[in-house]
Amino acid sequence: MKKKIIYICSQCGSESPKWLGRCFECGAWNSFEEKVLDGNGKNQIKHKNENRVFPVKLSKIDIDESHRMVTDIGEFNRVLGGGIVKDSVTILTARPGAGKSTLLLQISKNIAEKGYKVLYASGEESETQIKNRANRVLDDIPDKIWILSDISMDNVLQSVDAIDPDLVIIDSIQTFKLDEFTSRAGSPIQTIECANALVEVAKNKNRPRAVIMVGHMTKSNEMAGLRTLEHLVDTVIYLEGASDEELRTLVATKNRFGPTGEVGLFKMEEKGLIPIENSSEFFVTHRSDKQLIPGSALSMTKEGSRLIVVEIESLVSRSFTPYPSRIGDCLRKDQLSTLISILEQRGRMSLFDKNVVIKTTGGLRLKESSVNLAIIMSIASSVRDEGIPNDVVFIADVGLTGELKPVPSLEARIRELDRMGYRRVYIYKDGIKHNIKLEGLEIIRLNTLQEVIDHVFGS
Repeated sequence: MKKKIIYICSQCGSESPKWLGRCFECGAWNSFEEKVLDGNGKNQIKHKNENRVFPVKLSKIDIDESHRMVTDIGEFNRVLGGGIVKDSVTILTARPGAGKSTLLLQISKNIAEKGYKVLYASGEESETQIKNRANRVLDDIPDKIWILSDISMDNVLQSVDAIDPDLVIIDSIQTFKLDEFTSRAGSPIQTIECANALVEVAKNKNRPRAVIMVGHMTKSNEMAGLRTLEHLVDTVIYLEGASDEELRTLVATKNRFGPTGEVGLFKMEEKGLIPIENSSEFFVTHRSDKQLIPGSALSMTKEGSRLIVVEIESLVSRSFTPYPSRIGDCLRKDQLSTLISILEQRGRMSLFDKNVVIKTTGGLRLKESSVNLAIIMSIASSVRDEGIPNDVVFIADVGLTGELKPVPSLEARIRELDRMGYRRVYIYKDGIKHNIKLEGLEIIRLNTLQEVIDHVFGS
C-alpha cells in the first residue's frame, strides 16, 4: 500500500506537504517532524462507514440519574458539579508540589471503596514511589486500584481493555507517547494524539469511562501545551497553592457538566488534602468580644457559589528608607498601592513614610472588589492603633473619589452574615434599594470612606 508523508510543526501543529526550515504559522525554526500515513487518508475516511452514528432527537434522549461517581470528598464534588461523570474527560493542573498526585490517590481510594475499578497510570513515578505515597496518605489500600508505571500510551490502552476500569488516571499526559508517532513524548503532536485516544476511551457508548489527566503548568501559571488540549476535555480544574502553604484551592475554569468558577477549599496535612468544611472559621481568627486587635477587619467574599467571611490583617510601621514597602501576597501590588493612595487622599491619613503589609488569615487570595473597604479599614485601624469589633463586617468597593460603590449579590451576603450571627455591616447607601427583615444584623448605609472612618473610630 502506498504511504503518504506529511510534516507537522511540533510547536503549533500546522501541516505541510514538505519539510520547511521555518514554520509559516508560528515562525518556529526546525520544528517540522515527519508523519507517515498509510494509504490515501481521504479515501479511508470517505469509505469508513462501519461505525456510522445516526442522529437522535434531543427530545427523545434519556438522562441517567446515576451517571456520576460521587466521592466522599465534598469539595471535589462541588468543583465538578456533583461528582465525576462516567464518560467525562477532566484535566487537572497545578504547580509542582501543590498536591496533584496526593489528591488523585485520595480520589482513587474513595472511588475504589464504592466498588469501581481504577487504573492509575504514571509516566513520572515508579510503582514503589506511588506505593510509598499511598502508605503515607491512605489508611488502607483497596484491591480495586491498579498501578501502571510506563510512558507508553499503547500499553495504557491495552491495560484498559484487560482491566476494564471505570476511572482512568493519567499522571501526566505530557509524559506519554504513542508508538505510531515518531516525535518525542511531551511534543504537541504526542500530547494531542494521546489525549484524543483517551477521549475515545471515555466516550465509548458501549462502555463509557471517566478519565482524569494531569497537565503540566508553565512558569506563568498556565497549563502547558496547545489550547487544543483544553478544547478536547470536558473539565479543566486548577489546584492552586504553594508547597509551603497550608491552603489549597481547587478551581474549575471549564466544566461542561456543572458551573464554571466553582471553588473547593482544602488544607494540606500529613495525611493529604483535607476538605475545609467550615470555610469562614478557617479564614477568621477567633477572639473574645472585648479583645480588639488593631489592624484587623472583616469582609465577605464570594468564591464560586460560596460566601466566605475573610479576615484582613494590616501592619503599618515607620519606614527608615526613602521608599516605604508595600507588601501584600493576598492581592496585586498595584491594587494595594491604589487603596493606600485613596486612604491618604480621601481618608486624610499620612502614609508616605510608612511601610504597609497586608495578609489574610488562612492565606486566601483577594480577587473581588467587595473587600476593598475592609482592606482600607484594616490599614486605618493599624494607623490609628484602634481595634474594630469582631462582629463588624465591611462590604463595599471604594472609588478613587472616596465614594463607596455597590457590589454584586449584596443581599445574599447580608443574609448570610445575619445567619452567622454578625451584628453590624457597612455598605454603600444605595447598595440595596429595599429594606430587609433580619434577626440581629444592623445595616449601616454610608456614602463615602470618610463617613465610614468617622462612624467606626469617631470624628
